[in-house]
Amino acid sequence: MNILIGTKNPGKIQGAKEAFDNYFNDIEVIGIPVSSDVSDEPVDLDIYQGAKNRVDNLMKYAKKNNIEAEYYLGVESGITNLLGKWMIINVAVIKDKNGYESWGTSPAFPVPDKYVDEIIKTDLGQVMDRIFKQNDLRSSKGGISFLTNGVLDRIELTRDAFIMALTGHINDIWKD
Repeated sequence: MNILIGTKNPGKIQGAKEAFDNYFNDIEVIGIPVSSDVSDEPVDLDIYQGAKNRVDNLMKYAKKNNIEAEYYLGVESGITNLLGKWMIINVAVIKDKNGYESWGTSPAFPVPDKYVDEIIKTDLGQVMDRIFKQNDLRSSKGGISFLTNGVLDRIELTRDAFIMALTGHINDIWKD
């Protein structure tokens, strides 16, 4: 089964693969870079919008290039204070070849106020790289691996967001 994801980020691709491996056999997740059409560090509702835009842009790309897939995926990480506290969250959007769309989120983790402005002005990856003296954490374990002392990593957060988004695809009773 072909699954397209709107990124070339190896961690996001692996997270999507791990999510789909729970429910389907013989899957191939193919990463194609497409724009999110939101800022590098989306804030609040732009997190969902960026993931949805990736799916829509991916579907346009696939149609234009005669690429067929069962599922089209987008995932966006961003900062939000929608619950009154700043946190980082991943939003995953999945659309199947028939047009059914669903979404899910990862667990969120808190952001100290002293980093909020810097994250919004640049992006979380740059801030995490600086804090932990790393290079391109976003493409592997992510800063969350340092914050949890290796208990969770970015791949797992992405996987969990996609598992939550799959609930409607694997349970007809849970569809809109």
